[in-house]
Amino acid sequence: MDIRVINEDNEKQQITRLVLEALPDWFGVPETREAYIKESADLPLIAAFDGEKPVGFLCLKETGKDTMEIHVMGVLMDHHRTGVGKAMFDEAKKVAVDGGYSFMQVKTVQMGHYEDYDRTNLFYRALGFKEFEVFPAYWDELNPCQIYVMSLR
Repeated sequence: MDIRVINEDNEKQQITRLVLEALPDWFGVPETREAYIKESADLPLIAAFDGEKPVGFLCLKETGKDTMEIHVMGVLMDHHRTGVGKAMFDEAKKVAVDGGYSFMQVKTVQMGHYEDYDRTNLFYRALGFKEFEVFPAYWDELNPCQIYVMSLR
């Protein structure tokens, strides 16, 4: 497994598209998926490769002068639970620390609403994220937004 920081805008969008389109259970709303793909060109992006094939990516976004967010992340299903997500997160954490950030956050659907998102919640908890706050109507009533945070220092 090779983890790389990607700097070229078109390559960022190609990787993002390839992975997100393969994950319809998480990224099935076309408008949202296309927004993530477009935004990826302007954000720090870490990608995982199996040989030359991208198998996952993670985009970071500044949400405050001291806080970096995992804006969007995806790993191809056949690479779930293989360490790809953790390896990308470890690199993302280095990027955030090197950028002078003190905190990292991530938003996901609150635990207990969908099995797929429950696994996502468990993944973020395993990385060391702590529950910060739930916004019941941030996205909509069916998808309460759980915010997780962690200190980088």
